[in-house]
Amino acid sequence: MELNAKPRSSQEKLAEGMIPAVAYHKGQNVSFAINRKEFDRAFRRQSTTGLFDITVEGSETFPALVKTVQMDKRKRMPIHVDFYMVTYGQAIEVNVPVHTKGKSAGEKEGGLLDIVTHTLHIQAPGPRRIPAELVIDVSRLRIGDHVTAGDVKLPEGCELKADPEQIVVSVLPPRMTEEQLEAEAEAAKVAGLVAAGELTEEAAAAILEGETTIEEAKEASDDEVVSGPEKAAGEGNEE
Repeated sequence: MELNAKPRSSQEKLAEGMIPAVAYHKGQNVSFAINRKEFDRAFRRQSTTGLFDITVEGSETFPALVKTVQMDKRKRMPIHVDFYMVTYGQAIEVNVPVHTKGKSAGEKEGGLLDIVTHTLHIQAPGPRRIPAELVIDVSRLRIGDHVTAGDVKLPEGCELKADPEQIVVSVLPPRMTEEQLEAEAEAAKVAGLVAAGELTEEAAAAILEGETTIEEAKEASDDEVVSGPEKAAGEGNEE
């Protein structure tokens, strides 16, 4: 992407529609001004991985990548740009955005696709060989499956500089609704009461089927424990 610029000094007032910019290279700083709208349009299209061929009026053209962009928070427009100069044919490390294509088999089963890592750190063989994005086909992923950085196919000549075991994309089980979470908590509580001998298997089944509540089942169980000895005592008195 070509970008025309005008030289500037720190004291110089900028013309309408221009913003200040600086390009860095091994201690060398070049200050210039660029058209805000032209840069904003280009940056939205190619982000930090797209190469700019910057021509400062009266100087030679140099290639550079965007390092940082200072934004006007209210207007959401750039107000200052830092570039760093690069050399054609020289290997360069960059962060490249990760995108997915297709719908995973796990999503069709009710799972959730989770993009864990949104950029991957790679080394490209040169500034013009930096990929705009890394695309992962997730269509075959099922619930519980994941893709690591080492699984991502890189363009020829590019090398991964991130941890190959780093998870990039995974398919998670379906999220439980509030009702499902409550039901699961109740089932765990019922199982604990059965294990402690406070509920019978029959009472537990009735609770889980919605025929009674834990409180009602426990009260019924207590009544049975109390009535048994009383009945036996009564029968003994009759004799």
